[in-house]
Amino acid sequence: MTTVEFPSGRAVGSRSGGRSKGLVHRPDELDFRLLILVTLGLVAFGLVMVFSATSAPAAIGGGDPGYYLRRQSIYALLGFSLMIVAWRADMRLVRRLAPALLVGSLALLVAVLVLGDPVNGARRWLTFGPAVLQPSELAKLAVALWAATYLARRRPPQRLRDLIRPLGLLVGGICALLMLEPDLGTTIALVVMVGGMLLVGGTPLRTLALAGSLTVALGLLAIWIEPYRRARILSFVDPWADAQNTGFQTVQAMIGLGSGGFFGVGLGEGVQKIFYLPEAHTDMIFAIIGEELGLVGATGVIVAYAAFAYAGFRIALRSSDPFCKRLAAGLTVLVCGQAAINLGAVLGLAPMTGIPLPFVSYGGSSLVVALAAVGLLLNIAGNGGRATTSVPDRRRGDGGPRPAVPRRRRRPAGTGRPGHLRRLA
Repeated sequence: MTTVEFPSGRAVGSRSGGRSKGLVHRPDELDFRLLILVTLGLVAFGLVMVFSATSAPAAIGGGDPGYYLRRQSIYALLGFSLMIVAWRADMRLVRRLAPALLVGSLALLVAVLVLGDPVNGARRWLTFGPAVLQPSELAKLAVALWAATYLARRRPPQRLRDLIRPLGLLVGGICALLMLEPDLGTTIALVVMVGGMLLVGGTPLRTLALAGSLTVALGLLAIWIEPYRRARILSFVDPWADAQNTGFQTVQAMIGLGSGGFFGVGLGEGVQKIFYLPEAHTDMIFAIIGEELGLVGATGVIVAYAAFAYAGFRIALRSSDPFCKRLAAGLTVLVCGQAAINLGAVLGLAPMTGIPLPFVSYGGSSLVVALAAVGLLLNIAGNGGRATTSVPDRRRGDGGPRPAVPRRRRRPAGTGRPGHLRRLA
């Protein structure tokens, strides 16, 4: 009788008497349910806040107050459909599709530079009839899948040279395409996500620190050579120095947050969204939350993302499959990292980068991709961490070399046991 050990410590017997084909684990119900509840809560809350941030300006301007709510609801339904598909998908199939998804996202990133319509001086969107696609959102998910596949089959990069080729070159190429759009926020999110995957995968902190220093140096150079990026950095240092121009958005966000007080002015009663705060329903929606729901509502949003991070990292740490472990870590860092960058920008703690607040801000591509990422996390959590994507490799999936199997030493002729003693033994 063989015994199978569960993560909770409970053992289940099996009377197969032969080799076990795999460990069957019970899903971690806490992480699983917490992830679902937080995601559903944030999406529902986001729909309410998008309507609150857009209905009053539309009504005053003679537009349709429910336009953005209907569009965001459609994207939410599409995202939930993809979340269920990703939740139920075979992770081995997901792993095999990673290279194709990466190639497709690269093609879309090139296409948006040629075919995309400029909006506010940036080419980030492809229009297909009533639908609008932002290829950079798809690229983040594609890089997460490919990087998890690559890192699961090899030893963790130990030196900067190992890190640069090919992972660094690929990520650098995608970041270059993103900067041409330009899209600094997605570039930062992508680099942070890959860094989190490398950290979980076992790359030494010294190597990560060196790579991070080079990345920051290149990022500062890219910011300094572009006048509008340089203006954003200078306005972040002192937004009140040019409160009517480069610092206008930051100043208005601070005014909205400060006027909310402890409990806020009331849902739908805010005034900053009425032609005062630019992009109130997208990048700056947290300022509307702070104004209308006060410190209590803003704190609730932060706690929700902290709970998401807690569940996501627990799923990553409990996963026994190298691919799933790195993918879960990368997706968790992607969602929570974007939230941290957005909150920092609205609170005046970081420069404006154009990153939306995941699940809450208006944006179809961002919402759909984020919900698909949650579906993959639920898939990994539902499998209880068992190895579902293991494939025969020249190296162990966890990044280390295969342990050597000791050979039995042959006894010299004439030194073995007598035949009748061997039979008795």
